[in-house]
Amino acid sequence: MTINIRFGLARDGQNAWERRKDAFVGLFEKYRPDFICMQEVNGFQADFFTCLLSEYGSIGRRLPAPAMWQDVLIFYKKRWKCLRHQRFFLSDTPDVPSRMPESKWPRQCVMGEFARGNARVVCTNTHFDFDTRAQVKSAAILLDRLETFASAGAPTVITGDFNAGPGSRCHTAFTDPALVSPPFSDVFADSRTGTYHGFTGKPLSERIDWILWRNMKGPVERNIIMESFDGTFPSDHFPVYAVFGIGIQFRPG
Repeated sequence: MTINIRFGLARDGQNAWERRKDAFVGLFEKYRPDFICMQEVNGFQADFFTCLLSEYGSIGRRLPAPAMWQDVLIFYKKRWKCLRHQRFFLSDTPDVPSRMPESKWPRQCVMGEFARGNARVVCTNTHFDFDTRAQVKSAAILLDRLETFASAGAPTVITGDFNAGPGSRCHTAFTDPALVSPPFSDVFADSRTGTYHGFTGKPLSERIDWILWRNMKGPVERNIIMESFDGTFPSDHFPVYAVFGIGIQFRPG
């Protein structure tokens, strides 16, 4: 599952964090994904999910927490073991907290290799900027890191909020066989349903939240979760969820 949880410091009135956080309780009571890839997580929100999801571990969390947000990858530790992981920034100096000149905010990526018995999977969680140039450069940085992090042919999933829709230059950077080999497939390639809804319950944008995969069997189940929980939406983005044949579940978070 991947979900932009909407940072908790935003002045969202009736949709403020304290008013909607219990909707995540309902979300995770109904959906129990193996992996939950979250973007825009404030430190106090990370604390909330640590308590709520006590059977899960996480990678990517920064301590002490930055003033704004971070990306966190949460995994079901009773089923999966994290073998190694890294966090880097989508900038000219990825190993130092930084941003691109074109990027409004410092953007980052969390990458981990996970094992379940003999099964292995590389899972990546990221959040791209709004600027097209920054998006294309970010895709190149992420793919370059994958080349050194993942072994050839490793089952790999990329999730996140890309602030761009299908057909965009950064989407093509991952999915065009002329640009990347092997290319990634998009779980929702045939869907026109948007994922940003601004707490309205109705899509207001293209599908900017993606689940991409390669070197594994395609999903046996998928869902853009558009429902509310006790009349409240957990976030201004719909959670995006997929189940793969090897038992890996990626659901919105």
